Amino acid sequence: MIIIIGLGNPGEQYKNTRHNVGFNAIDKIATNFKFPIFNFQSISNSEISQSEILGKKVMLVKPQTFMNESGKSVKKILSKNKDQVSNIIVIHDDVDLPVGKIKIVEERGSAGHKGVESIIQNIGNDGLIRFRIGIESKQSRGSDYRTEAKDIVLKNFSKEEQKLVAETIQKTVDALGFFVEQGLEKTMNEYNK
Repeated sequence: MIIIIGLGNPGEQYKNTRHNVGFNAIDKIATNFKFPIFNFQSISNSEISQSEILGKKVMLVKPQTFMNESGKSVKKILSKNKDQVSNIIVIHDDVDLPVGKIKIVEERGSAGHKGVESIIQNIGNDGLIRFRIGIESKQSRGSDYRTEAKDIVLKNFSKEEQKLVAETIQKTVDALGFFVEQGLEKTMNEYNK
């Protein structure tokens, strides 16, 4: 089974923030591939939906912990399903990439992303695949390029950025379908441009 985990923060106040593009991508995948409604699983403190993409079993996961505790949910899902880290894809925001860009990586460090850090601390990094969605823009930093990442990730996207983010999330969905069919190396070659 492929386990696709979207990172975000639960709660209405965070719904449209930059930090929640992982949740948004998971919702778009569910819609695109006609997954059933998400159900809350208390053992992992996550919303989960299961179906297939191109004949392969896939579980979509939205941890309902706060971002910096995401690894606890992921660890419980792994142990319950007896899966390996190499079966997991994590989709998350990335302040080091511009809005409109995605980057697919394997076994890379967290670069300070607290959700990714939590996952690596809880399950390790061997074979861990991540789809990084860019959230950085001049508007998010303002005129002060020393703005802290934690201040950027909780901002909403501007109206201009919202269209670009929607296109990027669709590109992420397309890349996931391509990954299921073609594997990691071809997907990285195709989408890391």
